[in-house]
Amino acid sequence: MANKHAVLSASSSERWLNCPPSARLCENYEDKGSDYAAEGTDAHTLCEFRLKQALGMPTEDPIDNLSWYNEEMEDCADGYCAFVMEEVAKARERCADPLVLVEQRLDYSRYVGIEGSFGTGDCVIVSDGLLHIIDYKHGLGVLVSAEKNSQLSCYALGALDLFDGIYDIAQVSLTIYQPRRENVSTYTMSREELLAWAKTVLAPAAKLAYEGKGEFKAGDHCQFCKAKANCRKRAEYNLELARYDFEMPALL
Repeated sequence: MANKHAVLSASSSERWLNCPPSARLCENYEDKGSDYAAEGTDAHTLCEFRLKQALGMPTEDPIDNLSWYNEEMEDCADGYCAFVMEEVAKARERCADPLVLVEQRLDYSRYVGIEGSFGTGDCVIVSDGLLHIIDYKHGLGVLVSAEKNSQLSCYALGALDLFDGIYDIAQVSLTIYQPRRENVSTYTMSREELLAWAKTVLAPAAKLAYEGKGEFKAGDHCQFCKAKANCRKRAEYNLELARYDFEMPALL
């Protein structure tokens, strides 16, 4: 993925927003990957291919090179493609020439004050007054919500930086498409809300994260942290949870 080497990647933003020093700490650990990640990468590749086909964009069939390809993945990609094309049709009702971008690099460095802060948006639809970010999730384990989703919000900032002056964007919609959990989640906010979040939440946390400063904090965001097995704060957090689980009752 294009954000692989970004210190402050959009995909890991929930973690470094909640635990800023984890951004630099994770640089000390090798990215070992997993079968789940490999399957997700194949699914994204297939989704990109099917969507570009539907949009009439140049593309090459990747199926022979997909290790995890199966009928379920094809069904998921078809569903994703159909959903995006429905959103494109809606955009064309609002705007004669909406812009549709697939696997677009989105740089939000200007909003965090750290060069090289970027990610890759699965699908970006830009029309008069509305910016729509759509992100495909293939995973089954975690139900992902679009509401105030930091990853998609970072993508939106990158897209806003590119296209706001052309399309006069007033609203931003974020959508998670997660077919294996039958989950389509959409959250809409104003351009001003997004920019306020960037200024008051994102930028301060990004500065701390980039400098390796701030406080370690454990929570749900630890799930994909490469340092979680050795993290003292997470161990303390788990011990505290265990203490409550096994707390002695007041009465015999």
